[in-house]
Amino acid sequence: MTRSDLVEELAARFTQLTQRDAEIAVKTILDAVGDALVRGHRIEIRGFGSFSVTRRPPRMGRNPRSGEAVAIPEKRVPHFKPGKALREAVDERKLPAAPLKDAS
Repeated sequence: MTRSDLVEELAARFTQLTQRDAEIAVKTILDAVGDALVRGHRIEIRGFGSFSVTRRPPRMGRNPRSGEAVAIPEKRVPHFKPGKALREAVDERKLPAAPLKDAS
């Protein structure tokens, strides 16, 4: 699902919203989440999951072309942890197990 798909879904579910209003709502929510993460805050959406910022320590890597060692600096990266309700909902969508082959 893309951002525009999300806007269309929101406009379809809430008929009182125009396409433009739905677009503004989606943009506002995503901007707020992004701004909070940039400031280092944690966002928790009950039933969905939480977004946080994790720190990756500095490490030594290798240039794949030359094989020479390269220092990779510390960085902060966004992290998403799904909530229990979302994990269980996704788990319900498991593919059926493959049938067992007959040993005869």
